[in-house]
Amino acid sequence: MKLDIIISADNINEKYLENKIVVVIDMLRATSVITTALNNGCNKVVPFLTVEEAFDYRKNNVEPCLLGGERRALKIEGFDFSNSPLEYTSDKVKNKIVVITTTNGTRAIQGASKANRIFIGSMLNAKAVTEALKTLDKDVVFVNAGTYGEFSMDDFICAGYMISLLSTNKENALSDIAFTAKYIYENNKDIVSFIKNARHFSVLKSLQLEEDLTYCTKKDIISIVPEFKDGEIKIASF
Repeated sequence: MKLDIIISADNINEKYLENKIVVVIDMLRATSVITTALNNGCNKVVPFLTVEEAFDYRKNNVEPCLLGGERRALKIEGFDFSNSPLEYTSDKVKNKIVVITTTNGTRAIQGASKANRIFIGSMLNAKAVTEALKTLDKDVVFVNAGTYGEFSMDDFICAGYMISLLSTNKENALSDIAFTAKYIYENNKDIVSFIKNARHFSVLKSLQLEEDLTYCTKKDIISIVPEFKDGEIKIASF
């Protein structure tokens, strides 16, 4: 399979993604939140670009909805949750709809809507995602959410980890950027030591969100693969 990376939501070319499998990565923290919420029993996650859309969805929905997300890493006024995956516990989200809007992650998800299939990836479920990709055996583009439209070290090394997993005992056609991500991961397997210099890591640390950072950098603790389809994210079936 051919493997490639898009470095931020601002760099998405919708035409390029047509007929491809996409994995959206925003490990700090949107895709970690989505994966955690679904793993803890929420019915689905519905991503929106704007705060207003999120409020409107809850207002017009008869099912119980919880609002989560952030702007500039901070909780949105009137929302139930911030963008901390640790808040989305089973006792709060089970059998409910989680509506989410974030600065970078939900933009990347919506921007990838022309792809054939869109999966949600993070360090937490990287192995599960790559096992699914091996089964599908089609060209894959890893769409990194980035930070405010710019390259993000954390999303990049997460993509590198998945590319490394996909390359075990298999020859794939890697773009230059995919090869670089794989190389960086394989030479920096201690994720925190690498991404501690990332701008977004520093922002979260300054907000005393070290527990989020510790959680989001854990590898392969969740075995589900979320999929974005028809405006909703649910656990994928294969």
